[in-house]
Amino acid sequence: MEQTTLGIGTRLQHTQFGPGVIVGVRYATYLISFIHHGIKEIDKTDFNLDEIIPENVTVEVETVSDTEKSLLKILRLWGDVCEVVPLGDRWKGGTMLLQPYDKTQKPKEIPIDVFFHKIVMLRDRIRVLEQNINSHKILTDADKVNLQQYITRLYGSLTTFNVLFKEKEHWFIGEKGGAD
Repeated sequence: MEQTTLGIGTRLQHTQFGPGVIVGVRYATYLISFIHHGIKEIDKTDFNLDEIIPENVTVEVETVSDTEKSLLKILRLWGDVCEVVPLGDRWKGGTMLLQPYDKTQKPKEIPIDVFFHKIVMLRDRIRVLEQNINSHKILTDADKVNLQQYITRLYGSLTTFNVLFKEKEHWFIGEKGGAD
């Protein structure tokens, strides 16, 4: 298969990572969002790729990183694709200790990676809820705005856990956050 002309939106099948969609095109590689493996950078000449539905076929190469970031943000907000979110390096292999005030009671020790996975799942479910609210056919715009304010407050309440994320782009951002 000729890999050098596929564009963003092309659906592919990879023998190792399964189904995916091209979300970015670089000189020699594709950024592909795989359903079960998140976003991976794959060489255009990788023989494990099979084209399913070509989109935006072109000889041009898009290299604008802001465009790629915007597209990835849209895919995260509106897609049902779960990305791989890395835990901060300093937390890998660590544990979280919940110590009751009453010292006669036994503390609870939780592996940080397990706790972090639950935080990421919570974030993904909030995003799906947000998507469902925004695309709801019966809710009025006023209802959507009202519910969206609660979503924003949820994100704000979860900013404490940003310390666990390896990359700032995965952080929770509440009402006082950036203008993203």
